Amino acid sequence: MSYTRVDYEDVEPVAGGLHFLRDPLDCDQLGVSVLDCEPGWSGKPHDHAEDGHEEVYVLVEGAATMTVDDEAVPLAAGEAIRVAADSDRQIHNGDAPSQFVIVGAP
Repeated sequence: MSYTRVDYEDVEPVAGGLHFLRDPLDCDQLGVSVLDCEPGWSGKPHDHAEDGHEEVYVLVEGAATMTVDDEAVPLAAGEAIRVAADSDRQIHNGDAPSQFVIVGAP
Protein backbone atom coordinates (compact mmCIF):
# COMPACT_ATOMS: atom_id res chain seq x y z
CA MET A 1 0.00 0.00 0.00
CA SER A 2 1.39 3.43 -0.90
CA TYR A 3 -0.32 5.40 1.88
CA THR A 4 -1.28 5.24 5.54
CA ARG A 5 -4.30 7.04 6.99
CA VAL A 6 -5.10 7.95 10.60
CA ASP A 7 -7.50 10.26 12.44
CA TYR A 8 -5.36 12.23 14.88
CA GLU A 9 -8.14 12.12 17.48
CA ASP A 10 -7.74 8.32 17.57
CA VAL A 11 -4.10 8.73 18.70
CA GLU A 12 -3.68 8.94 22.47
CA PRO A 13 -2.40 12.42 23.37
CA VAL A 14 0.72 13.10 25.41
CA ALA A 15 0.70 15.88 28.00
CA GLY A 16 -2.99 16.49 27.44
CA GLY A 17 -3.07 17.58 23.81
CA LEU A 18 -0.06 16.47 21.74
CA HIS A 19 -0.86 13.76 19.22
CA PHE A 20 2.33 12.20 17.75
CA LEU A 21 1.43 10.79 14.33
CA ARG A 22 4.84 9.56 13.12
CA ASP A 23 4.40 5.95 14.28
CA PRO A 24 0.68 5.59 13.47
CA LEU A 25 1.40 6.89 9.96
CA ASP A 26 4.49 4.66 9.68
CA CYS A 27 6.75 7.59 8.71
CA ASP A 28 10.46 6.91 8.16
CA GLN A 29 11.87 10.38 7.46
CA LEU A 30 9.28 12.77 8.86
CA GLY A 31 7.60 13.57 12.14
CA VAL A 32 4.15 15.14 12.25
CA SER A 33 2.02 16.03 15.27
CA VAL A 34 -1.20 17.84 16.09
CA LEU A 35 -1.19 19.98 19.22
CA ASP A 36 -4.48 21.10 20.78
CA CYS A 37 -3.83 23.89 23.31
CA GLU A 38 -6.16 24.97 26.08
CA PRO A 39 -6.45 28.70 26.89
CA GLY A 40 -3.40 29.97 28.77
CA TRP A 41 -1.36 26.78 28.16
CA SER A 42 2.43 26.95 27.80
CA GLY A 43 4.67 24.19 26.51
CA LYS A 44 8.04 23.32 27.93
CA PRO A 45 11.09 25.09 26.51
CA HIS A 46 13.15 22.73 24.36
CA ASP A 47 15.37 22.34 21.32
CA HIS A 48 16.25 19.50 18.96
CA ALA A 49 20.01 20.04 18.76
CA GLU A 50 20.76 16.39 19.59
CA ASP A 51 18.58 14.90 16.85
CA GLY A 52 19.05 17.69 14.29
CA HIS A 53 15.32 18.17 13.68
CA GLU A 54 14.21 21.51 12.34
CA GLU A 55 10.49 22.05 12.88
CA VAL A 56 7.69 23.97 11.22
CA TYR A 57 4.74 25.00 13.38
CA VAL A 58 1.52 25.89 11.54
CA LEU A 59 -1.09 27.60 13.68
CA VAL A 60 -4.36 26.24 12.29
CA GLU A 61 -6.69 28.09 14.65
CA GLY A 62 -6.46 30.50 17.56
CA ALA A 63 -3.64 32.84 18.51
CA ALA A 64 -0.38 32.05 20.28
CA THR A 65 3.13 33.29 20.85
CA MET A 66 6.23 31.23 20.07
CA THR A 67 9.33 32.19 22.02
CA VAL A 68 12.40 31.36 19.92
CA ASP A 69 15.80 32.00 21.50
CA ASP A 70 14.22 34.54 23.90
CA GLU A 71 12.37 36.40 21.10
CA ALA A 72 8.57 36.45 21.37
CA VAL A 73 6.96 35.83 17.97
CA PRO A 74 3.17 36.36 17.90
CA LEU A 75 1.26 34.00 15.58
CA ALA A 76 -2.23 34.22 14.13
CA ALA A 77 -4.25 31.41 12.54
CA GLY A 78 -2.82 30.52 9.14
CA GLU A 79 0.74 31.57 9.96
CA ALA A 80 3.71 29.20 10.06
CA ILE A 81 7.13 29.47 11.68
CA ARG A 82 10.26 27.37 11.01
CA VAL A 83 12.59 26.82 13.96
CA ALA A 84 16.18 25.63 13.55
CA ALA A 85 17.15 22.44 15.40
CA ASP A 86 19.50 24.16 17.83
CA SER A 87 17.12 27.03 18.70
CA ASP A 88 15.25 26.97 21.99
CA ARG A 89 11.46 27.19 21.50
CA GLN A 90 8.33 27.37 23.64
CA ILE A 91 4.65 27.85 22.80
CA HIS A 92 2.48 30.18 24.88
CA ASN A 93 -1.20 29.89 24.02
CA GLY A 94 -3.58 32.85 24.06
CA ASP A 95 -6.93 33.26 25.79
CA ALA A 96 -8.81 30.84 23.51
CA PRO A 97 -8.13 27.27 22.40
CA SER A 98 -5.66 26.90 19.55
CA GLN A 99 -4.40 24.12 17.32
CA PHE A 100 -1.00 23.59 15.72
CA VAL A 101 0.23 21.12 13.13
CA ILE A 102 3.93 20.50 13.76
CA VAL A 103 6.24 18.91 11.18
CA GLY A 104 9.87 17.99 11.80
CA ALA A 105 12.68 16.28 9.96
CA PRO A 106 16.45 16.05 10.17
